[in-house]
Amino acid sequence: MRWTLKPKPEASKVAFLKEALQVDDIVATLLLQRGITTFDAAKTFFRPSFKDLHNPFLMKDMDKAVARIEQALESGENIMVYGDYDVDGTTSVALMSSYLKTRTDKIATYIPDRYDEGYGISFKGIDFADDNGFTLIIALDCGIKAIEKVAYAKEKGVDFIICDHHRPGAEIPDAVAVLDPKRDDCDYPFKELCGCGVGFKLITALASKQGQTAEDLTEYLDLVATAIGADIVPIVDENRALAYLGLQVINTSPRPGFKAIINQVKKETLTITDVVFIIAPRINAAGRMKHGNYAVRLLSETNANLAETYALEIEDYNADRKETDKRITQEALVQIEENKEQEGFTTVVYHESWHKGVIGIVASRLIETYYRPTLVFTKSGDKLAASARSVKGFDVYNALEACSEHIEQFGGHKYAAGLTLLPENYEAFKAKFENVVKETIDPKLLTEELKIDLDIELGEINNKLFRIIRQFAPFGPGNMSPTFMSQNITDTGWGKCVGEDDKHIRLTATQSFSACTEQSGNNKIVCIGFGLGDKIDMIKDKKLFSVAYAIDENHWNGNVSLQLKLKDIKA
Repeated sequence: MRWTLKPKPEASKVAFLKEALQVDDIVATLLLQRGITTFDAAKTFFRPSFKDLHNPFLMKDMDKAVARIEQALESGENIMVYGDYDVDGTTSVALMSSYLKTRTDKIATYIPDRYDEGYGISFKGIDFADDNGFTLIIALDCGIKAIEKVAYAKEKGVDFIICDHHRPGAEIPDAVAVLDPKRDDCDYPFKELCGCGVGFKLITALASKQGQTAEDLTEYLDLVATAIGADIVPIVDENRALAYLGLQVINTSPRPGFKAIINQVKKETLTITDVVFIIAPRINAAGRMKHGNYAVRLLSETNANLAETYALEIEDYNADRKETDKRITQEALVQIEENKEQEGFTTVVYHESWHKGVIGIVASRLIETYYRPTLVFTKSGDKLAASARSVKGFDVYNALEACSEHIEQFGGHKYAAGLTLLPENYEAFKAKFENVVKETIDPKLLTEELKIDLDIELGEINNKLFRIIRQFAPFGPGNMSPTFMSQNITDTGWGKCVGEDDKHIRLTATQSFSACTEQSGNNKIVCIGFGLGDKIDMIKDKKLFSVAYAIDENHWNGNVSLQLKLKDIKA
């Protein structure tokens, strides 16, 4: 890893905020690094509320969307709620359909089959709507590039409202309304909502016509918080408020589907990290291994006993997913080694039998090993389908756009995308992708960056600092959990490798040349470094080293103490 220390804010600004908030230098600096410069901004940051949410009617086409849905409700039309099969898509469909069912019983949901229809709006879905008398489709987390599909639906007399958050192409679909804050002609003040977030803005706008506010829709925020975490959107501005409020719902009065999952994993209080690593993979597993409908059914269920049954079903899918992605990752690693592809600027692998539902996870795992923009391909019908993942700082979406002459279809974000191409174009695409990345990537991006907020002394770490840092949550892009570094560290002599195959390291750190007083904290602290067992020689024989870490709590035999969760060690 290359360590990058963030610039320190101006001393005068630190002093001002320190005085205004009555906090120490460390806390004032961390806040300034996050754009918090005043008492009022800090109050909003630490106490997010419904007041922080923007007026939904600031979004382009919101008035048109509300008018068309109100018309459908008044005239008793059949409405189809359509969404993608991932977490953002299925939570969006659960949110929109659950809300609309409080207004009408003429609601159905539709999730495309990952293997039969692929990502986004499908002709098959439109035909299903037409054959079954649906005159309005509300598409969530997809549709911004569905020019032909929306035109096809229009010919059949089926209207579309699109709620998306992906980047639009040169043309906007000819739908009744296209809600997407990333539209160039949309003045909505926050551009980084997830698909479920856009859906929440739509139901907020609909509810406002009934004299309700966003606060009256609190019960839906567990879905929004889960989508925010799973879709890795910046947890700043409106997303911070939605995630914060949604986590409160998850931890106090979650919907039966979430409650059933939480009961299975026996976790008391969930953080956004828990949502990402506990709830999201289980919801995703349905679409990956079976069908996204199973996730929507779980998330929409109001009967606790049925929710428990559905959650057990999804747990089985998740177990299958884990086993499958582990096997395919091993096969991909062998393929890379045999072909020495890690020596280039990209990693591109393919096998026709790999499970389409897990290739995105496999791409992420390969980046952990080789740290290159990565594509994992498999056979999908008569085409090849791939999931793309990128390294921090490199826009893989733009790279794919530069290779578009070899691609049938693609879409996604800066760091994650999906595409399909014809088998005969695979080698040409692969060569072009390698060349595009080689010509456009800054070589330093091929070494993982560890951004460090502050260089501090061990003696400055205490319970008060840890309590305040915890209030910086929910963490995520734009507000990552603070990472610190300390220099001139030595092990007290008891450092050792722990865990299976000695993968991890445990030591007690002490710091030389500390200017801290005893009152400011202890100059000796236990550290745990997961996956850092190979660094054991750096800490032996009283050698000096530096550590990068997060401040954490260790719970053992009823005792709670501070510890450092090491991210890296350098000589």
